[in-house]
Amino acid sequence: MNGNTPYAGAPDVSDVSLDDLTADQKRALRDNVADIATLTREFLPDEYVVGSKVTTNATGPQATVSVQPPVGRPVSAGFEPDTGDLDGEDALIGADERDEVARGLAASAALQVKQAMQNKITPTAR
Repeated sequence: MNGNTPYAGAPDVSDVSLDDLTADQKRALRDNVADIATLTREFLPDEYVVGSKVTTNATGPQATVSVQPPVGRPVSAGFEPDTGDLDGEDALIGADERDEVARGLAASAALQVKQAMQNKITPTAR
């Protein structure tokens, strides 16, 4: 029964790809992701590198925002907009969610630095 059923295949595969989106939908998705990256940059010093991209995976369009701290491991957040969300011209990722994700990414990136620098800094006072 390994893949020989009529419904075999990747679960939740969408027939929506980035190429199927209208120009306005692509622009809205890219703008939403760019907004998250911009908000994240505002929370962090210049030493942190913040980037974003929009691609298509097996389940449809996917947006990713990543942060590379000066030391430590990179952190990222990914989004897969629901195909129902693609019908409207409003933001695909709500303003509250964008703010929450930006704050979470900034906090996670700062935590990565703290963990990487754990015992390498001598305290100046006690």
